[in-house]
Amino acid sequence: MTNRTATRPLRMGTRASALARTQSGAAAAEITRATGHAVETVIVRTQGDELSSEGKAPPGGDEAGVFVRALDEALQRNEIDFAVHSLKDVPTVKASGLVLAAVPARADARDALVVASRHAGVTSIAALPKGARVATSSPRRVSQLLRIRPDLVTVAMAGNVDTRLQRLEEGRADALILACAGLDRLGKGAVITRRLEPDEMLGAPAQGALGIGCRADDAETIAALKTMDHQPTRVAAEAERELLQFLRGGCRAPVGARGFLEGEEGRQTLKLTGRVLSLDGRECLEDEMSAPLADLLSEKIFLGRALAERLLARGAARLIDTARERTPR
Repeated sequence: MTNRTATRPLRMGTRASALARTQSGAAAAEITRATGHAVETVIVRTQGDELSSEGKAPPGGDEAGVFVRALDEALQRNEIDFAVHSLKDVPTVKASGLVLAAVPARADARDALVVASRHAGVTSIAALPKGARVATSSPRRVSQLLRIRPDLVTVAMAGNVDTRLQRLEEGRADALILACAGLDRLGKGAVITRRLEPDEMLGAPAQGALGIGCRADDAETIAALKTMDHQPTRVAAEAERELLQFLRGGCRAPVGARGFLEGEEGRQTLKLTGRVLSLDGRECLEDEMSAPLADLLSEKIFLGRALAERLLARGAARLIDTARERTPR
């Protein structure tokens, strides 16, 4: 078991980006408030951050995890005590010796449509000009945009949030799709033209949720982080990630998911929706399942796996495999 003197602060690893530092800073403040532990910030540079700062996209691939791997390695080397991630970026296969100690309450899980200011009065995907250029590097977002508007032209646009917003106004695109949660956490919610509802654009598995990881043998840090764990968010996010894992989708597949609890306290049910699309949006498989929260907590039911099996039986593997072959890595 990891030993630590009582007076030494917890070392929090974070990426260098403004969003990562904002997310981790809020988590650190909450830990200190709840436990009295001081938190020291350690900046860990990742390949993904270096590329984003240059306006380039990190390499794809299901096992890439470029925004996560450097932090996991710093944990394994005992250079930091915990790390804060956007949970949608965390690979579904856990790194050796590490544990997901806390999943705090979720922010807005929806995607945001940001329309360039020169298109005054355009407030929806449907209202975009014919052939409009929409910036996103996500196959999930591309496929769902084309499902609604096959005439739209999607363009890759990498870089941090400020870089993308600047390039949008420079005329490199007519609109941009980003996560609501990231814009809200950065205090930039005002730039959002429309928050897209799930029937229009289903978010990525675990979108809007944070994941806080640490070493599995560090009982003191685990205990401190547990104060931030939000069971409804954890249960929903884990079901969404389980769906992705058993679909063998990875971060570059056109897969959307959303889980949420329904019903009265003590008799709640988790409802899970999954959507798998072709890259051109012409094919769409969607299904949903529900299970009692008590059965999920006791592991009597694995809802994500069950829904994945149902979608696979309808041909989801073909759509995912084809998308993976056609998506740049």
